[in-house]
Amino acid sequence: MSERHNYLLEAHEVTVRFGGLTAVDAVSANFAPGELVGIIGPNGAGKTTFFNAISGVQVPTSGRLVCQGSNLTGRGPHRFAAHGVARTFQTPRVFADMPVIANIEFGLKFAGKRRREYIFWGEEKDVPWALRDARSILQLIGLSAQAELPAAAITPSQQRLLEIGMALATRPKLLLLDEVAAGLTEAEIEEMARLIGRLRDELDLTVIWIEHAVTTLLRHVERVIVLHQGRKIADDTPQNVVRNPEVIEAYLGDEMAEPEAEEVAA
Repeated sequence: MSERHNYLLEAHEVTVRFGGLTAVDAVSANFAPGELVGIIGPNGAGKTTFFNAISGVQVPTSGRLVCQGSNLTGRGPHRFAAHGVARTFQTPRVFADMPVIANIEFGLKFAGKRRREYIFWGEEKDVPWALRDARSILQLIGLSAQAELPAAAITPSQQRLLEIGMALATRPKLLLLDEVAAGLTEAEIEEMARLIGRLRDELDLTVIWIEHAVTTLLRHVERVIVLHQGRKIADDTPQNVVRNPEVIEAYLGDEMAEPEAEEVAA
């Protein structure tokens, strides 16, 4: 049992089937506190389905999910959230008609309810200063100037930042980012990658990041998991993954040969 607590999240042989299709095929992965991990793979590799499983959005067909030593297999997203798991989605989910700052306040209210309901979460004194209130979170993600604007009025890249801010407002220990660079320019992608690294460092977060902008992701993460046709074919440092023959054959050769085309496609 003590070994279990070395990891923030453990996925054991997680399988997700939709009818006759196996979207995720017995994938196991452990995530330690403070890690910055990337997940890559071709379209249809099972990346988002795996994310849905490890955040409680999708109940696995089989396998086990353990978060901070608690078995959460089959539990809903609110139980994962209560254990400090927060995520973004491929299409930003913000309250378009509400001001930017009100979107952040919504997340803070959720966190407040959770702290009262789950005593293990701890006292407010354990919350990083940067996450204490809505304005400090907006400053952290660079949206202070847009605080009073409706979320619908800010740019798509700013909406992605806002969704990250809403996730941070729930005071997570584990942040799951699903293609936050999609639709961004090359400069915006690099800026986003630097922000992700800074959030991990300053807030002591574990971050798991799915991304199509592979060349950027490989420069910024410490470990890469590669999925192909629902299976995990690699789990290693970026340096080793780019030399892995199975990864090159399945995916990375084409990807690295045409990084600009891939980033546009993302």
